[in-house]
Amino acid sequence: MPEPTITEDLIAAHGLKPDEYARILEILGRTPSFTELGIFSAMWNEHCSYKSSKRWLRTLPTTGPQVICGPGENAGVVDIGDGQAVVFKMESHNHPSYIEPYQGAATGVGGILRDVFTMGARPIAAMNALSFGDVDHPRTRSLVHGVVEGIGGYGNSFGVPTVGGEIRFDPSYNGNCLVNAFAAGLADADKIFYSAASGVGMPVVYLGAKTGRDGVGGATMASAEFDDTIEEKRPTVQVGDPFTEKRLMEACLELMQTGAVIAIQDMGAAGLTCSAVEMGDKGGLGVRLTLDDVPQREPNMTAYEMMLSESQERMLMVLDPSKEAEARAVFEKWDLDFAIVGETIPEDRFIVLHHGKEMANLPLSTLSGSAPEYDRPWEATPPPAPLEDAPKIDAIKGLKALISHPAYASKHWVFEQYDTQVGADTVAPPGRSAGIVRVHGTDKALAFTSDVTPRYVAADPKEGGKQAVAEAFRNLVSMGARPLAATDNLNFGNPEKPRIMGQLVGAIQGIGEACAALDMPIVSGNVSLYNETDGAGILPTPTIGAVGLIEDLSRAITGTAQNGDLALVIGATQGHLGRSALLSVAFGRDDGPPPPVDLEAERRNGDFMLDQAEWLHAASDLSDGGLALAAFEMAETAGIGVTIDKKRKTASLFGEDQARYLVACSFDSAEHLMVAAGKAGVPIMLVGRFGGDTVQLGSKTAPLDELRALYRGAFEAALG
Repeated sequence: MPEPTITEDLIAAHGLKPDEYARILEILGRTPSFTELGIFSAMWNEHCSYKSSKRWLRTLPTTGPQVICGPGENAGVVDIGDGQAVVFKMESHNHPSYIEPYQGAATGVGGILRDVFTMGARPIAAMNALSFGDVDHPRTRSLVHGVVEGIGGYGNSFGVPTVGGEIRFDPSYNGNCLVNAFAAGLADADKIFYSAASGVGMPVVYLGAKTGRDGVGGATMASAEFDDTIEEKRPTVQVGDPFTEKRLMEACLELMQTGAVIAIQDMGAAGLTCSAVEMGDKGGLGVRLTLDDVPQREPNMTAYEMMLSESQERMLMVLDPSKEAEARAVFEKWDLDFAIVGETIPEDRFIVLHHGKEMANLPLSTLSGSAPEYDRPWEATPPPAPLEDAPKIDAIKGLKALISHPAYASKHWVFEQYDTQVGADTVAPPGRSAGIVRVHGTDKALAFTSDVTPRYVAADPKEGGKQAVAEAFRNLVSMGARPLAATDNLNFGNPEKPRIMGQLVGAIQGIGEACAALDMPIVSGNVSLYNETDGAGILPTPTIGAVGLIEDLSRAITGTAQNGDLALVIGATQGHLGRSALLSVAFGRDDGPPPPVDLEAERRNGDFMLDQAEWLHAASDLSDGGLALAAFEMAETAGIGVTIDKKRKTASLFGEDQARYLVACSFDSAEHLMVAAGKAGVPIMLVGRFGGDTVQLGSKTAPLDELRALYRGAFEAALG
């Protein structure tokens, strides 16, 4: 079957701009073949090349004494002591999940799990950060159901506990939901596997499931805006099989014990193309592939289709040839394909053969290292006007407005569909500030969280970026975990618009500043741009996933408030209502500046919390909904009431000042904390008491059972 003629329309359909195609002509000195055009399109699209963001990503702090491997590999690797390491990453599957919610979300989970076990780590935890449109939008309910079922269907079947996450709703996501998937695994610190090929003439081996036509062009689709042709993109969504992935993981981890693996890379975005090129480029080698040997599950596949297929549950490996028989036996035992499909070569070439014909012959290093890099024009976001006429509201009415909204109501309808306990090491499941998983066979544990407040980022990208990191830091601290490192998932609109590019630049600047101040380097991540439909972009959503270490589980803050406990706020309260959840939900307003982030106070107050962990029964960071929502959630979790003293006004109850924690402790512990805080220069204030069966905010009271029913039923009532 002859390949199509290269035309301007075909070039545009591959997401290549005229100047980019001109650059390809200059590199090759000739017109590319159709397969070569597809390969360039895959390697040079936004999803794979980061051409609009890498200039700014280089400014992020990525190193530290705890970092074994930072950005550039499949996942980041951080030392946790005792010869062990945690391997983790977060990645987006936004566009596929909007087109086909179940498979889009499911394969997002599958892809991030492969990123982790490709490094030699056994996955121990998963999370997800989800953003959907307005609750009343006609597609929101079906998207929520499909995405949640896809996450649960894949993760549960694979056998990894889902221990945390977040869900938000905003009209900006009506035409473009966000599905950010996180996974973490454990490995021996001296047995990490990397993707750089080495050695000339080494076999390149295809591992796992067979190649089909699903996902062809998926990476290019993920680098484009949506429009009314969205349904036509359905064939570019991959199809996942978690049971095959489970076998693939076990086979890979077993294979790694044999010494056969020189380099290994999962086949994710752009499939065989990206995995082969990245392995060769990192090792300074060329690669020759023979596609006739690629295991196929569909007849008459073309070279173009095989090179760009994003069929799931596949790996590419450079093999020690002396171990071929041993390696093949491992994969045959697990009933998975094992096929030598090429070899490394000394020349800087990427050669693709099919049916005895050369379908591609390209300079390999150029495909990866010479992708376009843009310094796109950007406009700083104008500072928001000050908040005027800060509203007042009956405190209980304000609380009810929040807990009846699906964004702030209990998410038990969601996380009860996930297996949170598989592996038997989950210490704290979803529903708290962070999920906690024991490091098996030890007294150590790892805490995992993700966070961002898009309305803050939209108002002030730099301050919003700082806040996302600071809140992730506080989420870990409030569970007794010392933050180690972070991964980011930067979701933005079209970077070719200076206003959007300015949001990305500002957010990265804020993230970098906060990560440096809080010793939370970015060790992995993902950028998802062009999240727009018909020209309307999403709220800027730079999700931060973070990992913390609890060196002794006896110091974890995993308890609940007890009857008679005092409620104290650690950190200073000014009553900042700008861009607050209360303002948005109860008044339909989204004005004023976001709360400022004092990174010195964040660090000081966080260190104080960790030092005093043994004195606390329970803790929560203060964020959305301020003191009122945090106090209610702590009371609801404990099944007891709470009284916040009568002097509190709307701003002090619902303000979202940063660097604050609400803690529950005994009277004697409170006395100790007051003294210790004074010595440490940490603001602390007694605000109330836990106990009884009512919730009292200032002078307003409601039965706990009434509020609990509202809180636990609101999400399912709206979307279940």
